[in-house]
Amino acid sequence: MLYLTGFHAIEERIKSGKAAGPLLAAKAGPRARELIALAVEHKIRVDRTGTYELDRLAPDHRGIVLLVEDPGSPAGDLSLEGFLDGLGDRADVLVAVLDEITDPHNYGAILRSCDQFGVDLVLTRNRRIAKHGEVIARTSAGAAAWVPIAETANLIRAVQDLKDRGFWIYGADMAGEPVYARDLRGRAALILGGEGTGISRLLRESCDALVAIPSKGKIDSLNVSVAAGVLFYEIVRQRAKH
Repeated sequence: MLYLTGFHAIEERIKSGKAAGPLLAAKAGPRARELIALAVEHKIRVDRTGTYELDRLAPDHRGIVLLVEDPGSPAGDLSLEGFLDGLGDRADVLVAVLDEITDPHNYGAILRSCDQFGVDLVLTRNRRIAKHGEVIARTSAGAAAWVPIAETANLIRAVQDLKDRGFWIYGADMAGEPVYARDLRGRAALILGGEGTGISRLLRESCDALVAIPSKGKIDSLNVSVAAGVLFYEIVRQRAKH
């Protein structure tokens, strides 16, 4: 079993309706008491316990711990096929494709940006993406409980499926054209490559275009999670403008 300890992560997991519990509490302060009330409201069992027990289960706790099967699990059991079938005739759709994002802090931060900028789906390669659920949930500030995520064994094939449904595929790459120079409206998928490695060769070859964030810094590039937020914002900005 795994445990959530971050206040935001616990709150969002409870609100999402995907928390079975129980919620374990010891010497709860004001914030923890709010979460206890929220758990009671959502009919989640609350167990009072000693601090020593929480120390044993989750040393970084702050007086409260939520028991969950997998704190980094997707906001729903989605398949890419099911997602695509449910789109109907929607024109503006945004999918984030994560290629070898292995740092759980980056993964969580990207999920937080996906939530803030209305990304419709996060698509990842199963077994090879960051799996540290507690870190992901904490870093995403609870967004991991809300962002729709689909896993696939073959990202190349999944990207082709997106193309077949009218998506344009863009890769985030320093060698690309300025992101603001490309029309990113409509059905778009943005591929974000792994830390230090970038987009893998076959996925790069699947892109319709590469886009970059113009910068004036003296270091090589932005962190992938920071870049994701900037690129998502530009896409949302373009769509709101028209």
